[in-house]
Amino acid sequence: MTSDLSLFSLVLHASFVVQLVLLVLLAASVISWTMILDRGRIIAKARKTANAFEERFWSGGDLGALYKDLSLDDKGSQGMASIFRAGFKEYVRLRKIEEKDTMAVLQGAERSMRVAMSREMDRLETHLAFLATVGSTSPYVGLFGTVWGIMQSFHALGNVEQATLALVAPGISEALVATAIGLFAAIPAVIAYNRYSNQVERLNNRYEEFMEEFSTLLQRQGRR
Repeated sequence: MTSDLSLFSLVLHASFVVQLVLLVLLAASVISWTMILDRGRIIAKARKTANAFEERFWSGGDLGALYKDLSLDDKGSQGMASIFRAGFKEYVRLRKIEEKDTMAVLQGAERSMRVAMSREMDRLETHLAFLATVGSTSPYVGLFGTVWGIMQSFHALGNVEQATLALVAPGISEALVATAIGLFAAIPAVIAYNRYSNQVERLNNRYEEFMEEFSTLLQRQGRR
């Protein structure tokens, strides 16, 4: 309890600039934690839906029936299923127009899948840039508050005839809180950014592999 009151007292008696820095860092920490939890839920759901779709896709069922089922299911509009829907829809549409030009049909389907994949990656990568920004800038923002607080403490010594460590220690302690809060905001953001970036990259590779395999499957059907 004494430690909490001491920390609270340091923040309460800090200068206005240091308090403003602390407020910014605390706000950044709260927002980043909200995004960390949100990204974790969305990426975990994307992996789960990708596993379920791949299991159903390679079960040997009819692709037309799979497309109809996904079109009726709102959950089918995300992830790997959305890439399949975009490619299969464009493939069927172009087959009616370009009956003999198989390559044009396949290229059109691949373009549609690329667009769907780009949208999906944008959805997965949302807020990751903010986490990277918080992780890289928070320590420097906290350092700025610390430097400012220390400058204020030493500047106050100019009005004192005899300078002692006891006079500057409270001000320096108040200033160092800014660095601590900056690290508190930065470390989780950096860890989450690295972890989620790796997971998104793995999903991107899975989507790429699926697109190639699906394109090969459509090419075989086109030859038939």
